[in-house]
This record gives sequence, C-alpha cells and structure tokens, in this order.
Amino acid sequence: MEAPSLAQVVAALEGLFPLGLAEPWDNVGLLVPSPAGLDGRCRRVLCTIDLTEPVLDEALRAHADLVVAYHPPLFAPLRRFDATRSGDRVLLRAIRAGLAVHSPHTAVDAAPGGVNDWLADAFGPGSRRPIVASRSVGVLEGQVAPSAAGQGAAGQGRLVELAGPLALPDVVARIKAHLGLAHVRVAASEAHRAGAAIATAAVCAGAGGKLFEVVDRVDLLLTGEMRHHDVLARVAAGTTVVLCDHTNTERGYLEQLGARLAGAVPGIVVTIATQDREPLAVC
Repeated sequence: MEAPSLAQVVAALEGLFPLGLAEPWDNVGLLVPSPAGLDGRCRRVLCTIDLTEPVLDEALRAHADLVVAYHPPLFAPLRRFDATRSGDRVLLRAIRAGLAVHSPHTAVDAAPGGVNDWLADAFGPGSRRPIVASRSVGVLEGQVAPSAAGQGAAGQGRLVELAGPLALPDVVARIKAHLGLAHVRVAASEAHRAGAAIATAAVCAGAGGKLFEVVDRVDLLLTGEMRHHDVLARVAAGTTVVLCDHTNTERGYLEQLGARLAGAVPGIVVTIATQDREPLAVC
C-alpha cells in the first residue's frame, strides 16, 4: 500500500479537530511543511506535547515524516532564527531534515472527545458542558463524533456534574488514577476538609486561571496551574482547587489522539513520544 500524502493526514487531523475551534490567539495547523509540500508521503507520525530537542532526536531516529506537537513550537512571530535558542534549533533541524510539524493545540481542547472531555473523565459518569461554547460550532457538522461519554458540545473547558456526590479523598484518588500521578497539589476549602461532598467541578487542561474567571461557583477546580492569589480567593469562597502541573493534564490524551488519527488514515504508523515529559518533578 502506498503511503498516504501529507495532505491526507493533515485533512484527517483537522477533521477530528477542526482548526475553527481553536482560540483566536493560538497558532494551529501545519507549521512546517515537508519539502515536497502537501503531496509528500507521510507514513510515520510521532505525537508529543512539546517538540523539545530530545523529542526531535527521537522523531529523527524513528524516521518520522510528521510530528504532531500539541503545543505549537512556533508561536510568537520570529524576526530571525538564533541557533543559541533551543526552540529555534528545533525548528531549524526539523526543516533541514524535511520533517513536517503540525500543531492542533486548543482545537483539541475544544473538540468533543478532546483533551478537556478526557480530563473530565477523571470524575467518572456524569454530565458536562463547555465552560465557554465554541464560536464555530458549524464547523463540527458531519465532521466530529461526540465524546465517549455522549457529550457532543464544543468549547473550552468543561463544567461537570458528577453522577453522585463524592468525598474529597475519593475525588483526589480518581484524579491521580486517571492521570497516572502519585501526587497532586490540593488546596481544600474548609467545608471539604470537614467532609462536605463534591458534586460539581470545572476542568481546564493546561492553565485554567483565565478560563475559570467566568466560572461562578463550583465545588472543585481541576487544572494544571493557577496563580497563587487566584487559588487563595477560590478556597476562601468555598471551592477546592486541584493542580497537577501543566502538561500532566494533557499528555494522557496523546494515546487517544494517536489512535483516532491511525483509525482515520489507513497506512500510517502513529507512535507516542517517549522523550516527552512534564519538566517539573516532585523530588
């Protein structure tokens, strides 16, 4: 079987995660094309959260044709390349090697069955809806399947109603199991420390502080990182905050992303980067 074209793989990615769902400030889509353009062949795809130098080395060793980097390695406008900067070196090396790079970022966050739906799965059965509904819902028609939990709405973050109230230790245990973490940081409200149950939550992959500003009152906030004073204010208002570090709330979704892409494009091999990891560790 002839390898699919880069155009076919990109079309599949953008069918699963339409770029119209991305935030206006984001830089999504095909950031680095292959030397042959969209007609170039694409058989091997490597998925990662961040395209760091160790991940690029891994991609080159695997003879990947395309890297799907969740976080855009090209974000702020560049006036010049500077080989002393790691991010610039990665892009220069990828271009020289003929390695294409695509970033879906907040399109994956907003899509039904995307990162935020996966993150909300930590709470088990229940109902959910976006914190902020997508402004481009029309791009979904006939393109994106609803999430496994039956939630079909697109938008940033998720508001969750648990199927039944849970005590804080049980919720924390579920979050750790879902994310594969031994430890998370918990700022518990006085009521939840005293045993009050948790029935509602808001989740946002990565950094939820800005998005959570429009969330009035829930029992628990789950995200990767928030500002110190925002955490204090939420706890004082009766909400418990659980922080897991930025990419720990995103990386677990890569397996689903890879499986969905492989299922959409016959003839490609999709692997998950082993050198991609959260830069912060608990020591």
